[in-house]
Amino acid sequence: MEQKQYDDPVKSPIIQEIIISNRIGNISMELSRRLGITPTEALMRFYESQTCAALHDRSTGLYLYGDLYVADEYMREINCVPSEG
Repeated sequence: MEQKQYDDPVKSPIIQEIIISNRIGNISMELSRRLGITPTEALMRFYESQTCAALHDRSTGLYLYGDLYVADEYMREINCVPSEG
């Protein structure tokens, strides 16, 4: 199998997968803390969410936002955001 060469190695699909995997791990740890569940449970729940699907779909632009913002989006998805005021 031939690997395509990239001018910018960060654009390699392999590197992109490593980056997104690392981000999902960070997001899951934050969700674990916020929800009081194990990191494994948080990871499983996040992977099944629309937020995770949107993170993988580059057309949504969610991948451009920070991990805490993505965690906030997940919390909104599951209706677990404290009310303001």
